[in-house]
Amino acid sequence: MATKPELLIDAASLADMERLIEAGADAFVIGESRYGMRLPGEFDVAAMAEAAKLAHRHGAAAYASVNNVMDNATVASLPDYLRALAAAGIDAVVFGDPAVLMAARAAAPEMKLHWNAEMTSTNYATANYWGRRGASRVVLARELNLDQVLDVKRNTELAVQVQVHGMTNIYHSKRPLVHNYFEHQRKDGSLEDVPVHGKREDGLYLVEAERPNERFPIYEDAYGTHIMSSDDLCMIENLHELMEANIDSFRIEGLLKSSTYNETVVRAYRAAIDAYAADPLGYAFDEAWLDSIAKLQDPDRELSYGFFYKEQVY
Repeated sequence: MATKPELLIDAASLADMERLIEAGADAFVIGESRYGMRLPGEFDVAAMAEAAKLAHRHGAAAYASVNNVMDNATVASLPDYLRALAAAGIDAVVFGDPAVLMAARAAAPEMKLHWNAEMTSTNYATANYWGRRGASRVVLARELNLDQVLDVKRNTELAVQVQVHGMTNIYHSKRPLVHNYFEHQRKDGSLEDVPVHGKREDGLYLVEAERPNERFPIYEDAYGTHIMSSDDLCMIENLHELMEANIDSFRIEGLLKSSTYNETVVRAYRAAIDAYAADPLGYAFDEAWLDSIAKLQDPDRELSYGFFYKEQVY
């Protein structure tokens, strides 16, 4: 029997967590947008404590997203915030900025740290650098191909996390670009009906003139603007390649997806993980797992392998 990787997803609410735990999720990334990036729901410290209790009752884990672009005011609040997360029972903090690591070492020295520098977590040397300073996990950049992922795993003692499903971020700005645009267009300052992803279902898309049939969703909150990929990563058919390499955590990105879609995806990946772990030599992919996802997939968003089988990017 093979070791099972963690199956990780974000959650919009406690009810969402309960549903996804029942579907087979092992861990959750949650937080509040002042400190974390691209969160489908807001969890203040009190809600974090409830989420941690819920997760722990079911043998799951709760991680706090503290990987936003930090300004001076936010940095000043980090020690108290991290102490509160530790008291709330949060299992680990996801960070990118060294300021978070330094604050955690002083304010919450027992807290586990997962290094996630978004696009720059691309090699084992840098991962090991952060490991020597206290990180226990590296969240790899989504642009790495499979060979690069496996090379990192072979050359680090840190746990390795990769994204296996969902949309990926391709651009981030700390500025609220969409709101700024509408404010410029509407001199009266009327912004109530700005159709921004995360606020309304129809949302906004970026479309390139050369590729008019591809839509890049825009997600914006009070702390920044994100442009997302036009397709959805889907590695379920080839999940066994990552399990053979003992990758430690599989991340499903649930942002801008319905609860039903995310539950279906978690169930499918749970089934694939369990089947491989039970009998690696006799493992066979079940098309029903992919079919269940494809039935709910937005027809305008292709399921793809992302960068896993592309030529080296970096």
